[in-house]
Amino acid sequence: MDDDLITERRPVAFPQVFGYLRHVTGGLSRHAALVDCLTEYCDRHELALCGVFTERDSTVITRSPAFVGLLDVLELPDAYGAVIPALSHLGPKDLGTERKRQITAIGARLIVVRPLTPTMGSSSSLGASHSFRPQGDA
Repeated sequence: MDDDLITERRPVAFPQVFGYLRHVTGGLSRHAALVDCLTEYCDRHELALCGVFTERDSTVITRSPAFVGLLDVLELPDAYGAVIPALSHLGPKDLGTERKRQITAIGARLIVVRPLTPTMGSSSSLGASHSFRPQGDA
C-alpha cells in the first residue's frame, strides 16, 4: 500500500473562512467569547479561521467598513466562506437578508454556527451549521 495515497498522511489545506461579528454592546470578554465560539467551531469542522471582522458601530448600513472588508477577503481565490455565530450577526432582518445575498452572490459560503431555533420535537441544533450557497450552485 502506498502511503502517499492516504489523505491523513498528506498535507491537506483546510478551507479558509473569515468570521464576522456585530458586537455593538458588551465588553471585551463578550467579544472574546464570540471569537472563541467561531474558533472552536472552525477547529471542530476543519476550517481555517483566517481572521474575524467585527462591526462595532450601531449604525445600520448595508456596506459598513467591517462588512466591506469581509466581502473583499471573500473574493480572494482561496477563500471558502464566512462564518458567523448566528444570523442576527448580519443585522436586522432586511439588512441581514441583503448581506446574506451579497456574500452568496460572490460565490462564498455562509456558515452559521447556531442556525434558527429548533422546532418543537426536533433535536437541538446548537453547534450545527447551515451553509447557504448561491442559486444555481450545485
